[in-house]
Amino acid sequence: MALGSQSVTIQQVADLAQVATKTVSRVINDEPGVHADTRSRILKAIEQLDYRPNLNARGLAGDRSFLIGLFCDKPGDYLSNFQAGAVERCRESGYHLMVEPWDSQSPDIGRQVKSLLRTLRLEGVILLPPLSDHPVILSRLADVAIPTVRIAPKNEPGSPSPSVGIDDYAAARRMTSHLLDLGHRRIGFILGRAGHAASEQRHRGFRDEMKARGVSIDPTLVQTGNFVFADGLVCAEHMLRSRSPPTAVFASNDDTAAAAISVARRLGLRLPEQLSVVGFDDAPVATMIWPQLTTIRQPVTAMARTATELIIEHSPRRNGWPSPVPRRLLEFELILRNSTAPPAPSHAA
Repeated sequence: MALGSQSVTIQQVADLAQVATKTVSRVINDEPGVHADTRSRILKAIEQLDYRPNLNARGLAGDRSFLIGLFCDKPGDYLSNFQAGAVERCRESGYHLMVEPWDSQSPDIGRQVKSLLRTLRLEGVILLPPLSDHPVILSRLADVAIPTVRIAPKNEPGSPSPSVGIDDYAAARRMTSHLLDLGHRRIGFILGRAGHAASEQRHRGFRDEMKARGVSIDPTLVQTGNFVFADGLVCAEHMLRSRSPPTAVFASNDDTAAAAISVARRLGLRLPEQLSVVGFDDAPVATMIWPQLTTIRQPVTAMARTATELIIEHSPRRNGWPSPVPRRLLEFELILRNSTAPPAPSHAA
């Protein structure tokens, strides 16, 4: 029977597990070098006694904070899903997650990040795009040798930081191929944010697949939506009110795809009979609109767990990054729903 977490000491755990208190401390701090049987016995004693170590003392004893920073640019569905996966993995190992939003356009961001890093002892930092490629943030983290994992960064051979993502280029080619296989030839494309690595890869994948299939791209049907619904509305207006509108629109994320569907509805178009629309990410909005959206599913929660795992298990402050530095590419999935169909006969190839 548990004694109650307030009255249980680390010595009592050590006595029950028949080990030294230092060994218990190493297990609590998730340090290597403890035999599996011994670790199991200690964990069983901790559970039996309902022992809950003081987190402040825990950090001081091993020079550890057990705090991981998640740096992002703007809140949204992507952040929400990513945070859920990261928190889940942190809790499994007794870590805590701190979400810190930054304005990537702020001229003062270097000082702000430096001030935060002086205040908190972070075990590591996960950078969401576009912060994954922000030179000032990366420089500040490198200055204090904080382990950093970048999500969907630009492909930079020799980078000292691990990365986690999907093959955005291959995913965009796969989606473009789906539209071409349906018979679409006049396809509009809504770009994401400039300077965003995933946006660039998705656009390149679209261009290369169109070229490989011998289909020309009308530059007037390529618009920049910045991954923002309001900007997506403007893009869709330009495309769908043009003299020769597209029969399909490929949006770089689901928010701008939803914007295209909204404009098409307002203009009286039937979907997908008169216009097919596809997106990217499989965010919650993809199934909240009608027709439900054909899109690329990113395993965001799995990406978050993978990034968090890299910091917990391979932090340079402990064992160092494996060589070569990890580059984790997770599998994407083409999700077919009701927003795509062959073009009307008058527009078919």
